[in-house]
This record gives sequence, C-alpha cells and structure tokens, in this order.
Amino acid sequence: MDNQMNKNDVAVTEGTQDKKETRQQKKAERKQKRLERKERRAVHRMFPIWLRIIVVVVLSVLAVILGLLVGYGILGGSEEPFNVLTFDFWQHMIDIITGVE
Repeated sequence: MDNQMNKNDVAVTEGTQDKKETRQQKKAERKQKRLERKERRAVHRMFPIWLRIIVVVVLSVLAVILGLLVGYGILGGSEEPFNVLTFDFWQHMIDIITGVE
C-alpha cells in the first residue's frame, strides 16, 4: 500500500512540475507577443492627430456652407444664394422664428 501511495505522490509531483513548466512557457510566449506588439506599434504617423482634427473641422464647415448655398440658392429658388451667408439674413430668420416680424 505504501508503494502505491509513493507512486501516486511521484505522479502528482511530476504533474505539478509539468504544469509549472507549461505555465512558464505560456508566460514567456505571452511576454514575447507583447514585445512584438510594442515593436509594431511604433509607427510614425504621416498626419498628426491635431492636424486630422483641424482638417475634419474645416471640411465640416465647408460642407455646411456649401449645403446652405445649395439649399437657399438652388432648392429655395433665390436669385442671390450668397445672401444666406450674411448676418442680416440670419437676423431676419431669427426675427421670423421669435415672432418679432
């Protein structure tokens, strides 16, 4: 009986050592993958993020202005589409909305 217990004990300790070795191997593999990912991330951007934000804002403003011109000039049937960009036009619109006129 003691002989069987010793065999079981030896098998258990060998199993735990195998598990420890596989854990250490997996840990080393994960560490290697992390280092590889860090090396790949070091990419110099052609356009910095602040420049991208400025370009998006400028393009958005241009799209709004173009939409106003097309909407007022072509769809609205106005003879002078650039009136939509004047302060007086928008003051007149606010007056109509608030009921002053």
